[in-house]
Amino acid sequence: MSAFKSVVWKILNLPEPRKDTPPPQPEPSPQRTASPVGAQQWVAAGKRVQAERNGHSKPQVATEPKQTRTPVTPWAIHEEKSGTRALVTAGRIALWAVVALAAITGVRSWFWPNEPAPAPPPKVQQGPTYPVQDAQAVATRFAYSYLTWDEAKPEERTKALARDMPKGMDTSAGWNAKGQQSVLIVQPGRVDELGDKRARVHVDALVSTPGETGKGKKTPPAEQKWVGLEVPVLYTSGRIVVTGQPGIVGVPTSGPSVTDQNTVDSDVELSAHTQSTVETFFTEYAKGESDTVTAPGATVPPLPAGMTLLDVQSWNVDKGKGDDRTGTAVVRWQIGGAELEQTYRVELTRVASAAAERWQVAEVHGGAS
Repeated sequence: MSAFKSVVWKILNLPEPRKDTPPPQPEPSPQRTASPVGAQQWVAAGKRVQAERNGHSKPQVATEPKQTRTPVTPWAIHEEKSGTRALVTAGRIALWAVVALAAITGVRSWFWPNEPAPAPPPKVQQGPTYPVQDAQAVATRFAYSYLTWDEAKPEERTKALARDMPKGMDTSAGWNAKGQQSVLIVQPGRVDELGDKRARVHVDALVSTPGETGKGKKTPPAEQKWVGLEVPVLYTSGRIVVTGQPGIVGVPTSGPSVTDQNTVDSDVELSAHTQSTVETFFTEYAKGESDTVTAPGATVPPLPAGMTLLDVQSWNVDKGKGDDRTGTAVVRWQIGGAELEQTYRVELTRVASAAAERWQVAEVHGGAS
């Protein structure tokens, strides 16, 4: 038997077979002490006579005792060496480990492994679904041309509208070629996508119409008003075109309601300490000389000419810590012959030198936050 078969036989704890060997020869039976030949004949004759008397016709023939065979073991037991015993133990451990692995993972996975999950498709960053800026630009230009008319020059409006309308459409856009109106300001608004590359653009325009005059009366000043215009557009052949007549809509007269703004506690002591600093800053701010009262490195652009500080109505520094603090100032200006109240958020920073320590303005922003 080869060495590999011998190792496998030992791992499985099976007896190692032996080659066929001739059965052992039976040991010779002990010889009996031979009787004298004459005595044997007389003894045999006496046994025959005795048998005939007992009714037996056949004389008993003495048989030799049966030979007892010693059982032969088909294998031989050999003492295992220490190295072989360790190898057998390691093989048994490996075999049981394979069995345990099969029980855990399942034999099926060995022959039919699970297919790996498909990788998710790569994410592609998509741009805007609609060219919003282009739509606003075209709608703004179209609204300016559409809301401008002069019965003395009707062809100017027709040519202006044709730039943003498809070929073959009526460029008069429903105007009867009468009257006069001009546009002062046009402001684009939201773009509502409608599908199939169509959208609706909202535009606000400030228009001016001349006042009506009667016989013998002076011409009244022109009337200005804000109007809303919604323009239908289509994205085709790489550009935006107006697909039909727009519609004038109303402009909201007020904004939606909002929740109250969170109030911030003020630092009363620091507000009183920096009151004069803020008043000096706004005085120089109106003069265009704010660089003289701002913190080192700070740059605050000057206000337009013609503004004069009347007073700082209120100044409150928010509660906090550190060398940078923020407060709210309510300022009253005189401009264009009128008085105008405005609110500012002012950022202060503490500047220290060998001689003194003071607060100076670092930034200023309009409006309350």
